[in-house]
Amino acid sequence: MKPTIAITLGDPAGVGPEIVARVVSDPQVLETCRPVVVGRRMILQAGAMACGLPSPEVEVVETGQGSNIQFGQPGPASGRQAAAFIEEAARMCLEGEADAMATAPISKEALQAAGYSDTGHTTFLARLTGAERAVMMLAGSRLKVVLATVHCAYRQVPQLLSTELIHQVGLITARDFQRYFGVGSPRMAVAALNPHAGESRLFGDEEETIIAPAVERLRADGVNASGPYPPDTIFWRASLGQFDVVLCMYHDQGLIPLKLLHFEDAVNITLGLPIIRTSVDHGTAYDLAGKGKANAKSMKSAVLVAARMASRRKG
Repeated sequence: MKPTIAITLGDPAGVGPEIVARVVSDPQVLETCRPVVVGRRMILQAGAMACGLPSPEVEVVETGQGSNIQFGQPGPASGRQAAAFIEEAARMCLEGEADAMATAPISKEALQAAGYSDTGHTTFLARLTGAERAVMMLAGSRLKVVLATVHCAYRQVPQLLSTELIHQVGLITARDFQRYFGVGSPRMAVAALNPHAGESRLFGDEEETIIAPAVERLRADGVNASGPYPPDTIFWRASLGQFDVVLCMYHDQGLIPLKLLHFEDAVNITLGLPIIRTSVDHGTAYDLAGKGKANAKSMKSAVLVAARMASRRKG
C-alpha cells in the first residue's frame, strides 16, 4: 500500500500553493504515494491557476480560518493559516491518518506576528509532538548535514554549544539514520567551530573543551563519530563519500556547502520526532509568489523522501 503523505501549503502568501499544486500533479509523486493536501482548496486552486495548471484532483483536508490573503503580502493572517496547516498535518501523523508530512515553506516573521513564539517548523513540531529534542538535517545525494545550533545569532553559538548538546544531536542522528535510511552505523564527521579546528587553542578552545569530549562520548556509546575536523575541508571530504553525515556547529556552517551542491533538490528532514517530517530547503520567496515561476524540485524531493522514509519504517 502506498504511504499517505500529508502535504501542507505553507504560508499562503508565498510560493507554497504553487509548488504544492505542481507536486500533487506530478506522475512520479502519484505513483509513489497518496498525497493529501492540508490547507484550503481555494488556496491550492489559486496556486494551480498561477502556474497555468488545472485544479488538482487531490484530497484536501480543509483547515485554517478563511482569509483573503494575497500572494506576496504576508502578515498575521497568513501566519495563522500556516500554523493551522502544520498543526493539522502533525495531528494526522500522530493519530495514524498519515504516514508522514511534507511541508511547504513558512515565514518565521509571519508566524510570530500571528502570536507564535516558534522560530520555525523544527521548534513548532517538537512542541506539538512532545519531542525532547528535534534535530534539523539537510540532505542531498552528495552531502547530508545536521545542526547542533540552528536559528540564532552567531555571537550566541559558543554560549549555546555544550558537550551534552553535541552528544544528544549525534545520538539522535545515528538512531534515525538506522531507522529511516537503513544505515546501521553512519560515518559521522563532527565539524570544528573555529578555523583550523582551533589550531592548538590559537583560535579558540571549544574544540578541546567541548567538541572533542562529545566525540569521545559518542564513540563510547557505539556511534561511528570522528573529529573535530577543520570546517574548510570536511565538507569536501563528505561530498566525496568519505562520510555519511557532517554534524555542524551552527546553521550556515552546514547550509552554505549543502546549498552549493543541492540548491534545487535538497530536503529538510526533522530527526528526533515521533513522526516523519520533511520539507523544502528554501523560503517563501514572496517576490516570486503568484507568478508561476517557483521551482518545485525541492518540494517534490521532500515528498518522495518522506514516502521512502515511511515505507522503510513500515518495512
